[in-house]
Amino acid sequence: MPTTPSAAAGAYTSIANVADTMRNGAKGVAEDTQSTSFGDVVEAVLSNVSESGAATESKAFDMANGKTDVVDLVTAVAETELAVETLVTVRDRVISAYQEILNMPI
Repeated sequence: MPTTPSAAAGAYTSIANVADTMRNGAKGVAEDTQSTSFGDVVEAVLSNVSESGAATESKAFDMANGKTDVVDLVTAVAETELAVETLVTVRDRVISAYQEILNMPI
């Protein structure tokens, strides 16, 4: 499935938001001597995907009521789809890395 420039821009924005969250967490590490865990990063990404899905649902509801344009709805759906595909790809790579670790000789 081809990716539109607007969907790619939305995905890059989402990734930038996650990176900013991680950077802010890193600043907190230096100031508070607390570490940002992998779970916190995953939680931020899941929250971002969830917010994208909620925005898409809102656009769909607005479209049903005639309050938004079809282009806006299609763009929101494409952005959400790209975010979910990215999340699934990361999940698959984490599982693959875990399986490689399990198969390492001791």
